[in-house]
Amino acid sequence: MGKVAQLKKKDNEMLFKAKNGKVKTTKLIIRSYQRKIKRLYTERIRIYSLYNYENRLKNKGYSLITGIDEAGRGALAGPVVAAAVILPCQLFIPYIKDSKKLTSQKRTELYCSILNKAKDVGIGIVEAKIIDGINIAQASFLAMKKAILDLKEVPDYLLVDGFKIPHLNIFQLPLIKGEDKSISIAAASIIAKVYRDSIMVKYDQKYPQYLFKKNKGYGTKEHLKALLKYGPSEIHRKSYKRVISNKAKNEKRKT
Repeated sequence: MGKVAQLKKKDNEMLFKAKNGKVKTTKLIIRSYQRKIKRLYTERIRIYSLYNYENRLKNKGYSLITGIDEAGRGALAGPVVAAAVILPCQLFIPYIKDSKKLTSQKRTELYCSILNKAKDVGIGIVEAKIIDGINIAQASFLAMKKAILDLKEVPDYLLVDGFKIPHLNIFQLPLIKGEDKSISIAAASIIAKVYRDSIMVKYDQKYPQYLFKKNKGYGTKEHLKALLKYGPSEIHRKSYKRVISNKAKNEKRKT
């Protein structure tokens, strides 16, 4: 076989491999898109199922249906933060769910999407000193009321995570584990969590020894060690048992 024929044969082989490779690559791309479409379709069904309570209430004539949730109830330091969220009818924002089931990055992405697309968002904050004075349950209700007052319009129905808000002249439905049952509550849980986390990151600059940027005020091992070493800060909840016990141990060590 001459050199020209050999080169031609090699060219044909390379062309065949290139075409075959392109076909395989195209098939892989198509399969990848098919998987993405299937995931989005499944997610769309999940999201729309979370509109169950909202749809029922809209059919009864309610229009400003508001989801309410709080963040920071179990923390040893920092405020409790509540959010009130009113979403447009059938708004599709993929992957909204209980904030505790999301990564920090995904929560932040969804936080921005909700702020941009929600009809209205309200925030309520109650600081540690008030929590110590009235207890965390009442402080959580107070934060929720503040979040409602922060809305531009008065809601005509509330979907509340957990328990009914007392002394409030608005129709409401409390839902245990509401973040898994209502899209509005799930959205509120994300807003409250991300907003409160940002507050604790700022507090970390003032009180770096407690690692608030990492633990967000919750009772991690490192946080409890810092409490034992330094005692409580101004933003610690001094009525909480674990704060009191570590404060006592800290004072004992100094004597």
